[in-house]
Amino acid sequence: MFIRTRLARLTTSSNRRSLLSTMTKLTDYPMTLSERPPICNLTPPGVCQFTPTWSDVPLLDRIPCGTGGTSFILRFGLPDTTKPMGLTTCACLLAAAELENNDNGETMDVIRPYTPISTNHEVGCFDLLVKDYGENGWLSSYMCQDLPIGGTIKFKHIEFNVKIPAPFTHKKIGMIAGGTGITPMIQALHAILGKGEESQQSKTEEVSLLYGSRNADDILGGEMLQKWAEDDGEKFNYVDVLSNEPEDSSYKGERGFIDEEKIQKYLPPASDGEDVIIFVCGPPIMYELLCGPRNEPEVKGILGELGYSSSQVFKF
Repeated sequence: MFIRTRLARLTTSSNRRSLLSTMTKLTDYPMTLSERPPICNLTPPGVCQFTPTWSDVPLLDRIPCGTGGTSFILRFGLPDTTKPMGLTTCACLLAAAELENNDNGETMDVIRPYTPISTNHEVGCFDLLVKDYGENGWLSSYMCQDLPIGGTIKFKHIEFNVKIPAPFTHKKIGMIAGGTGITPMIQALHAILGKGEESQQSKTEEVSLLYGSRNADDILGGEMLQKWAEDDGEKFNYVDVLSNEPEDSSYKGERGFIDEEKIQKYLPPASDGEDVIIFVCGPPIMYELLCGPRNEPEVKGILGELGYSSSQVFKF
């Protein structure tokens, strides 16, 4: 087990105010999820400010979101604060921090992938949506609890982190996400739903998202996704699926797990051929049950039984 005792530099109140003032100058994209519109601002691979070499950047702000008290929007600075990040869609970053092992006192770099939920509309900064998993998430807990405003953390970007590129050519896209697997879907939805240059617009006419969580408090980005669905209901259908929501709660949506019945009810069928693709991102058990391991191109599980081919399923 690791504890987050080795912090980057601490900041004074005046330094924090200075950082927030700088952040305000860098971007006008809101930190409140329900106020964040989708924006299509694509860049090709190879122009990201983060390279295969680690870069230290500061945490500019940390805002709690959702209802569970364990999810945060984290806004980080960029190496060059005069430019956008230049990250292609869909792609992720690698983050690293030196954390201390509570058992033996030794330190090591803990490295995890994170997909930004912001776009290249933001200049000088970028945003992550992170859930604090406590002792089960060493780096996420460090960033959500212990990294001070102004403290730095390392990021880099490698070619392998570039996934399926936008703009998308498929007319119908189905999305299946679980837990923090929602963040690549948010990135893709920016490209599908957002306004931008005509040359960057996807050909997607409809997109449906099945998002599995344990309960309402575990939903990441729900306020934003719901707003996008309300604003563009003819194109985007957003469906939560909760497995452990109390029966006496006010929740009226789908319960249980993402299964064959829900996939057939909400997602485009395999029979639509080349017009269809299904994105999948979530914990290992989700891949095992729905489509087969992420490192295997063959489609197995429920999606395989429903007839989806390897060209119709993309495993993030």
